[in-house]
Amino acid sequence: MTQFPELADKAVLITGGANGIGAATVRMFHQQGARVFFCDRDSGRGEAFARELGASANFRTVDLTAEKEILEWVKSIKAAVGSIRVLVNNAGRDPRIPFLETSAQQWDDLFAVNARAAFLLARECAPTMPPGASIINLTSVTLYNSPQQLVAYVSTKGAMLGFTRCLARELGSRRIRVNCVSPGWVFTERQLRDHLNDDALRLIDAHQCIPDHIQPDEIARIILFLASDLSAAMTGQEILADRGWAHS
Repeated sequence: MTQFPELADKAVLITGGANGIGAATVRMFHQQGARVFFCDRDSGRGEAFARELGASANFRTVDLTAEKEILEWVKSIKAAVGSIRVLVNNAGRDPRIPFLETSAQQWDDLFAVNARAAFLLARECAPTMPPGASIINLTSVTLYNSPQQLVAYVSTKGAMLGFTRCLARELGSRRIRVNCVSPGWVFTERQLRDHLNDDALRLIDAHQCIPDHIQPDEIARIILFLASDLSAAMTGQEILADRGWAHS
């Protein structure tokens, strides 16, 4: 793997880091020698993963719908390391809910996890982020293919795209970069368990330009690129990592 010395010993904060894309991202930054701080609601998986990685990986169970827990988590990280070099807003939920059956509470809860948490984390991290720091948000290819029963989820991802573009402008004078990654259908453990049936596989085969199934570590490598100095000229940008689905 390419090494990025600018990330060694730097603090990296990752949400939803116990599983899927988040876990692949935690592992990749850990391999770079970064001090990785990650949260998840899956405390058992998160604690076991942190033990596996060792002392430079720090896990905390955080309810991302609770502002107080987010603020306390960021405060504890700053107390330990001073500043955060990279923030990866990865955590998110994607429940399938028919639009006419979507309650206001379900809508609000999804925005709290998928969008409001990213706002709170960026707001709390940015004041002490150094020049060259990077915020990376996760959006989705569903912004372009508009699947059914995902109106609330896709709306949160549209919000994250707008958030990315405006925040890049807002933080540019501090030389903090803000970009986002829009993955296609990634073959995470949860997707394999809950959503990847024969119909879904046929849909993927029909729409991806390249038929290979996307793996979590492929998305993690793009996140690593956006955190590194290789992408120093990029801010306010979206990278579609979907094997060409959005253009089919």
